[in-house]
Amino acid sequence: MITMAEFFSGRSTETVTRDLLGKLLRYRSPKGLVSGYIVEAEAYLGAADSAAHAYQGRRTKANDALYGAPGNIYIYTSRGYYAFDIAAQSEGEPQGILIRGVEPKDGLSIMMANRPKTGSELTNGPGKLMQAFGVNDLHWNNTMLDDSPFSIDLQDSRTPVKIVSSARIGVSKRGGQTNAPYRYYVAGSPYVSGMRKRDMDFETHGWQEVK
Repeated sequence: MITMAEFFSGRSTETVTRDLLGKLLRYRSPKGLVSGYIVEAEAYLGAADSAAHAYQGRRTKANDALYGAPGNIYIYTSRGYYAFDIAAQSEGEPQGILIRGVEPKDGLSIMMANRPKTGSELTNGPGKLMQAFGVNDLHWNNTMLDDSPFSIDLQDSRTPVKIVSSARIGVSKRGGQTNAPYRYYVAGSPYVSGMRKRDMDFETHGWQEVK
């Protein structure tokens, strides 16, 4: 059984981001277990990435978690919402992965109580999924996954039929990385942020059928 350390170790942040698609993100919240299969995530490549919080080696109290060991949680606020990011490289190398969307599995009633929406609108965006999970503070920021109520199940997973890469959403327009194709998502998933209805696969949600 592969460990989280092995999952991250020795691989590029882009590769890890792609491989997170279909993995189950769990949160043992105060109200009960909530979880969802990751359908959309973005890679941020640290000091050399003009769209990253750590561009040119910037390090502050707010983004310090990015400099932690792989699997360190980086929770931050954006436009009044909270976002969930994970440090992806060795300690001191501030590359991270933003989880942008999940397809709910466990705790649907809890999520709908936290965020009174139905269907894909419940978790099809980074702020939406955190609201649905009931995360509304920075308490678990700068904490390793293994020491938190969050976990990524590498065994309970689904396989995308097709993975699409594109430019990231809502990033800084500075430098040359604005349009870099570091956003990865499950083609056809209704739970991908900004997915057009005509591109949604309502039958399989973009997953391979389990045989």
